[in-house]
Order: sequence, then C-alpha cells, then structure tokens
Amino acid sequence: MIYGVIVYANMQGIRSVDRIVDLCTRDIGFIWLTKGQKPKRDTFYSFMNDKVTSEIMDKLHYQFMERLCEEGFLTLKSLFIDGTKIEANANRYTFVWRGSLNYRLVGLLDQIADLYESYNGFIVSNGYDKKYDLHIEEMFIISGIDKIREVIRKNKERKRNNKKKISNNTLIQIQNMCPLSLLKIQDQLLEISKGEQIYFEYGKGKRKSELQKLYESLDLLGSRIMKYKEAFEILGADRNSYSKTDLEATFMRMKDDHMMNGQLKPAYNVQVAVENYFTVHVSNSADRTDYKTLIPIIEKHNKHFKELGISLKEVTADSGYCSESNLAYLKEHKIKSYIKLQEHEKKKTKHYHQDIGKHYNMEKKKTLGQDGEIKISYICKDSRELTFSHTENQNIQGCQKTYHVYACSDCSGCEFKAKCLYKYDETRHEAKNKGHENQIKHGNNSKKSRSITF
Repeated sequence: MIYGVIVYANMQGIRSVDRIVDLCTRDIGFIWLTKGQKPKRDTFYSFMNDKVTSEIMDKLHYQFMERLCEEGFLTLKSLFIDGTKIEANANRYTFVWRGSLNYRLVGLLDQIADLYESYNGFIVSNGYDKKYDLHIEEMFIISGIDKIREVIRKNKERKRNNKKKISNNTLIQIQNMCPLSLLKIQDQLLEISKGEQIYFEYGKGKRKSELQKLYESLDLLGSRIMKYKEAFEILGADRNSYSKTDLEATFMRMKDDHMMNGQLKPAYNVQVAVENYFTVHVSNSADRTDYKTLIPIIEKHNKHFKELGISLKEVTADSGYCSESNLAYLKEHKIKSYIKLQEHEKKKTKHYHQDIGKHYNMEKKKTLGQDGEIKISYICKDSRELTFSHTENQNIQGCQKTYHVYACSDCSGCEFKAKCLYKYDETRHEAKNKGHENQIKHGNNSKKSRSITF
C-alpha cells in the first residue's frame, strides 16, 4: 500500500512526504489507495530508507511490466531506445582529466628517480651501505609510462608546428609495490638516523641534515603518488574524467544552451527503453556516447524476462547506437535492428555524390586474372586505374576491421588532383599519388598520403 501511494504521488509530481501524509487524509485518490488508513510520516521514511533497496525496486518494477504484458499493454518483444545526458549536481570546475594526470605523473616519476640517485649517492659516499648492509635501490617501473613519454614528446613537436595535440589517455595502474618501495627507503633512513644519532630538526633557524631532507622529500612524493593511485582507481578503465564533488559523474559535451554554447559539464548518460509509451528499462552510464549502452540494455531485458519465455525480437534506435559491434551482436542473437546508419543523412547530400576521391563515386572494373580469380579496380575521374595495393587491419571498439587499399601508380599531370587527394597542397605534394605510402618531405615535415579504403 505504501509503495502504491508513493508511486501515485510521484506520478502527480508530489515528492514531499509531509504533502503525501496530508493528501492521505483528504484526497479521494489517496484515500482509496490507503483504504481509509492514515499513515504517518515516519511510516514513509522507514519504508524508503530501510525497506526499499534498489533490488526490491527493480523486482517491483518488472513485476509491474509482467502484469502489463498479461493485460495486453506490452509484448516485451520490441524496444525503442534513446538516451539523454543529465547534468550532475556537482561543480563544473572540479574536473580531473586522465590526460593531465598522465602528463603530471611523468614529472613526478622524474623527481622520484632523482631522489633514488640522491639516496644511493648518500649511502655510498658515507659508507652506510656496508655498515648497515644496505643495497643500491633501483627505480620502480610503471607499465605504459614509456608510451606517455613518447606522446608528450610528439605533442611538444606538434605545438612548435602549430598542430593539434594527440590525446594522452593511456591506461595506467599504479601498483602497491611503488608506494611500498618508497616506504622501504624511508625505513632504511630511519635506521641510519637511529644508528648515527642524527636527529630531525624543526622550526625556524634550524638546519636540516641531508638525511632529513631526503626523508621528507620521499614522504612528500610518496603522498603525491598515492593521490595519483586513488585518482586512477576512481577513473577505472572506461572513463577519462571525473568530478571531485561527484566521483561517479563524467564530463560530457552537453547540448547547446540558449546562447548556442556547448559546454563540458559533469553529467550522466541516462538510457531509457520504452514500448507503447511505457518505460521498460532505465540505465545509467558513464559513457559519453551511446555506442556501448545498447548491449547492456538488451542483456538486462533478456535476464529479467527470459523466465517468461519472452525473447526480444526487434530494436529501434537512432544513429547514435550504430556501430559494427552493436549490429554484429543483434545479428548474432537474431534481433531485427531498425537503427539509423550514421551516414544516412550524409548520403542524401550533393557533396557526398560529387566527391571524386571516394571509391563509391568511381567506376568499378572487374577483370579475370590468369589464375581465374576476379580482380577489382577503380577508374578515377581522369580515367586512371586504381589497383589493389594492400590491406590494413584496425581494432575499433572490440571489432576487427579489414580495409582494402587501392592506389594509383601515377597521378602526375592530373587536373583533378586537388579535389581527389586528401588535404592536397600544390607546393608540397606535387609528386604525391593517390593511395601510395610514399613520404613527401618538405623541410622538417614528412607526410603520408591518404589511402582510398572501404
């Protein structure tokens, strides 16, 4: 009865418990639901805080869906899915970015490496290594840090050439052994301090010993690396940002406001699946796009309604859910997909059909080879032939894609070269050919020509 009253009140836009208690005494709808009883505010608070868990709410919701199916309002065989981004109740200036963490982590590791050298020099020069049986300590290694250093080097070079930076979102996981190795060195310094009666000095006018400076530097950098470790654990493997005041919120590009300003704000990507105007599923995601949210909803649907012998037959969604992994999953589970392709609107434009550099706007030619195999080539706008060059493999969102690359052996003297080749510069790319991986050098820059692929 309490659950029914709360649901009915929320349907009316009423969420105040005191308001609900008042309506249970004088509103005919609430009186009918309570059957004349007059529940007090403590009853509602006890129910919401102590008895209603997320698991219970899910069970109640899906029981309601099953009842609607029995009454003929739902079939539970079709889903219409869409999502929206809801801004989190968090300060928009409390962002933490994985790329920034990676960049600063490199500087921190360089400082720690210098401290290791200082420590080794300190114990060797003073003979503490033999006196206290200490060994030369080697700097720990964090996997993936070499890749980050390479990206930083490339970005510095690109900045000098006024080019866009490369994203620096390499996944890093700081192991427990890293902070423990710093603690081990600190313990060894304390052992030396005790044996040599070197006391730590604090306050103004006090001169700190070299040992104390080493100890405090290790303590400071150790606490810093622990903060990085906590930040990477919050990010996990799927996110590149989070808010300090709402750790589960991810910074996303929101829809333009009334001033047409698209901003990055802490938000959640809420997915809703409906049928016949009834909300069947609701899920919350930290993904900034909708690509990875489709399969979890379908699996959630099959999990709850499989016992009833109901299997999903069709899914309808917009182009935001169109990815090869999603379409392959739907085909594998024999689910019809009414998903708009990403290039659907683009294919309707005049520019799409007039782009002479694309293979679909070229004449396709089939010839029979000496081995009896059919060979495919393309004839460009200038009547030159593009033959098969090589294949390229890419792993995009867990799907392995193979591209067939076709190239022209000689594009010299072609009047359509500027429109056909990607980002063609007449002063630098005079000897550039369509699809060939020749290096065109100009000064300190080297560029690889774009291939025609499908």
